[in-house]
Amino acid sequence: MSEPAPPEILMLRPMHTVVAEGLGARHTLHRLDTAADPEALLAEVAPRIRGLAVGAQTPVDAALMDRLPNLEIIANFGVGYDTVDARAAAARGIVVTNTPDVLTDEVADLTLGLLLATLRRIPQAERYLRAGRWPEAPFPLSPSLRGRRIGILGLGRIGQAIARRLEGFGVAIAYHGRSRQADVPYAYHPTLLGLAEAVHVLIVVAPGGPETAGLIDAAVLRALGPEGVLINVARGSLVDEAALAAALREGTIQAAGLDVFAKEPHVPAELIGLDNAVLLPHVGSASHHTRAAMGQLVVDNLLSWFEGRGPLTPVAETPWRAVAGTSGKAGA
Repeated sequence: MSEPAPPEILMLRPMHTVVAEGLGARHTLHRLDTAADPEALLAEVAPRIRGLAVGAQTPVDAALMDRLPNLEIIANFGVGYDTVDARAAAARGIVVTNTPDVLTDEVADLTLGLLLATLRRIPQAERYLRAGRWPEAPFPLSPSLRGRRIGILGLGRIGQAIARRLEGFGVAIAYHGRSRQADVPYAYHPTLLGLAEAVHVLIVVAPGGPETAGLIDAAVLRALGPEGVLINVARGSLVDEAALAAALREGTIQAAGLDVFAKEPHVPAELIGLDNAVLLPHVGSASHHTRAAMGQLVVDNLLSWFEGRGPLTPVAETPWRAVAGTSGKAGA
């Protein structure tokens, strides 16, 4: 009796080499990103595809799922999966996985770096030196972290890791989320507006998606106040970028540090032109160590699934239960 054919997996866009190498060694991997005619390849292999490997910010909607009638699992590279329609996947019995935990420390570290760079104006000071202006006059004094109250929007894994790091700076910490967490020592605010009014710095670490789109609007920025600082390491969709640019330009808030934007890799010119904004190209998890770990978790989720052991890190919308005689189905 011949061996069964290995499961066929589709990669939509370029991903970390760990993913391509790890999947290609064990399964049949089709790559739209390297195909001479991606649409022709998709039409050819669609009926045989059982797994999808998708990079962060790669859209996977119901229409694509319907083109893949035997799709069982979507493995997302990144903890955020707002570009994958997880509800549509759940309705079709498709499991969605992400890569939590392995990037928590890296993103938390970057957040503290971005906070200090924004408050102490580190990029501006470096530009001042490189422009040869130091001999003319000392760089102007900057704001400080001393005495600041820090608010965190979204106290999940990454939010808690940020809070633990902030404890070492001796600052007061508060948070807002869907509900109070009984096992954390920080002050809870039942509304985002109330949190913004109570703090000097608002760090955004909440999930993206339609429910949180534009959550940081003009009213929240006004509540944060003229000494306020906004730090966003979550998703650009959470912030009304036009309102933020206006708030920075008019002095409604003091400064902003952003690692994410609504239409990446495109950044609004209004933000680029502002000296009180520190802007990074979505590098929160972008170290060799962490991106390799994320890629390996994508591979491990797919290998575990096709070996019949179920997914390692299914998302909340597609909890998994074993079904006799199958790899499994999404369900309660």
